[in-house]
Amino acid sequence: MKPDNDAEPEETHGEVTTDGKFERYNVLGQIFEVTAKYKPPTDPIGRGGYGFVCSVTNSETNERVAVKKIVNAFVNQTNAKRALREIKILRHLKHHDNIVKIKDVIVPRQRNAFREVYIGCELMEYDLLKVIKSNEVLTPAHHQYLLYQILRGLKYMHSADVLHRDLKPSNLLVGVEWNLKICDFGLARAISEGGVTSAQVGAGWYRAPELLLNSSGYTKAVDVWSVGCIFFELINRKPFFRGQDAGHQLRLLMELIGSPSEEYIGSLNENTKRYIRQFPWFPRQSFSEKFPNVPPLAIDLMKKFLTFDPRQRISVEEALAHPYLQSLHDITNEPECTTPFKFDIGQQSLTKKEARELIYREALDFNPEFQQE
Repeated sequence: MKPDNDAEPEETHGEVTTDGKFERYNVLGQIFEVTAKYKPPTDPIGRGGYGFVCSVTNSETNERVAVKKIVNAFVNQTNAKRALREIKILRHLKHHDNIVKIKDVIVPRQRNAFREVYIGCELMEYDLLKVIKSNEVLTPAHHQYLLYQILRGLKYMHSADVLHRDLKPSNLLVGVEWNLKICDFGLARAISEGGVTSAQVGAGWYRAPELLLNSSGYTKAVDVWSVGCIFFELINRKPFFRGQDAGHQLRLLMELIGSPSEEYIGSLNENTKRYIRQFPWFPRQSFSEKFPNVPPLAIDLMKKFLTFDPRQRISVEEALAHPYLQSLHDITNEPECTTPFKFDIGQQSLTKKEARELIYREALDFNPEFQQE
């Protein structure tokens, strides 16, 4: 796979300062302070709402690593928990080859005063958004193989009772051999945390209807909806629904998949019922007529992904067994996680001091040579 040059990251070594144990790199104006084993070149990869990512070389293993800098990690309790949770989820899911592997939690210079958290993960050449935007020819076989890997990784994640909550093309990494890995677990949650789910998650264009309706207590089906939007974008090389805000996004999806049933509306609270009934009633359009160049089996699976009522939406296991993926589906090679993930401090108050100490201990697990310092 060779996406066009527009998909390549700009290379910059930036400024480098060192004291022998730690080095500071200026990468496009962002300071990365890492342990001295990480060497240039430093290449910017991307940025999101909670951090920046660059690549460096681990001189001890001579491998390139993606380092995510989580900014303002301790500005409040929510951010502190989010950073700790992301580390623990990555460690829990590290054995699946369609989920990005954590390589390091980089030890900070000062145990009791650090403000950023640095997580090292395996480095992949591209993300799916860059592939979609590139000039690379994507065949039906590519569509199938990439979708299969997304679902395979999601099956493992869901079997561990983890919701990703932010699936989108830029959070799916792709290698030169078309291997795919799910990344960026900054908004992921354990189902066992219950009662703390927020509807304000996920990228707007990939957000499930129940989230657009500000529903709490949602299920694994929110990730399945996102997969449906990604699948369409992969085939058509453009986003499915491009809403300007939540209300516009909801209208766009109803114009295509139709208004929800009265049975589903009846399950909503009174405020949400009134809100959704402000929209006109829309019939479901024919996917096969609207997208005549998409294979019938792909159309059928897409409709099952993009079902308004999450209770009727296809599950990951059902999607893997769908005829569209028959040539790839092998239940003996689609493992489940044997141990559910539990974020035991999910309901606890967590001070900044406590959060720093817990994350520092995570870093020491990866860097035992710092134990005596």
